[in-house]
Amino acid sequence: MSRYKSLAAAALVALVAASGAALAQDTDPVIAKVGDQEVRQSELDLAISSLDPQLQRMPEEQKRAAALSSVIDVKLLVKDAEKEGLQNDETFKQRVAFITERELHNAFFKKHVVDAVTKEEVKARYDKEIAAIPPQEEVKARHILVKTEEEAKAIIKELEAGKSFVELAKAKSTDPNKDDGGDLGYFTKGRMVPEFEAAAFALEKGAYTKEPVKTQFGYHVILVEDKRPQAPPKLEEVEPQVRQLVMRDKYLALLASAKKTTEVEISDPELKKAYDAANAAREAR
Repeated sequence: MSRYKSLAAAALVALVAASGAALAQDTDPVIAKVGDQEVRQSELDLAISSLDPQLQRMPEEQKRAAALSSVIDVKLLVKDAEKEGLQNDETFKQRVAFITERELHNAFFKKHVVDAVTKEEVKARYDKEIAAIPPQEEVKARHILVKTEEEAKAIIKELEAGKSFVELAKAKSTDPNKDDGGDLGYFTKGRMVPEFEAAAFALEKGAYTKEPVKTQFGYHVILVEDKRPQAPPKLEEVEPQVRQLVMRDKYLALLASAKKTTEVEISDPELKKAYDAANAAREAR
């Protein structure tokens, strides 16, 4: 009986192994052959990720074709290169060593920086950045733009007589937004030309300018409809930028920790000076 149990166990192991191999092939199928060399989906994926940024913008099928072409080109010539012993060339070895170290760095970066960022860290950094932003006032305004001061003064008289600002803007403004009644929406300081901005922010809510405001565009009559503190951007609107900040801090922390145990020496004084300045600027951002 034990013999049959052993045979059954062996058959089960073989079946599991065969199933595992089949599953591996299904998840990473062979998509091309170059002689006796197989090209699997995983290799194509790597080639796609390594394409030039301009090629990355191509349609998906064109991008896959370009990547596959590059893989096949490599495999067509690699055996000839090996026959010539190019893999033993010292310059080639140095390049392989450099690429290996760079890829190890990238793998470490992905594990300990990119994949290590948590939602809680992003939220905490967002809160910190928002708290550091000085509060800004924004106004909601409309304007009527005309060519001459006399036209602007005439419009102000019509407003004083009770005419609708929106209707006057539609009828007399030369600005492209006249059909919207001269609506400019909300804006903060620094968004408009200085003369316009100074006049708009000096007005109280609901007031309009009693004198024409001259700018490079002509003469304006401005109405401020609302004033309010500017709302900060929502987390979902700036999450990629905040995540970058968290990643930068994690990366700098890893480098600082490594430098505590590994001394960095640069023999060229000018190069050392440039290196130190570049790193100081990076850490200060």
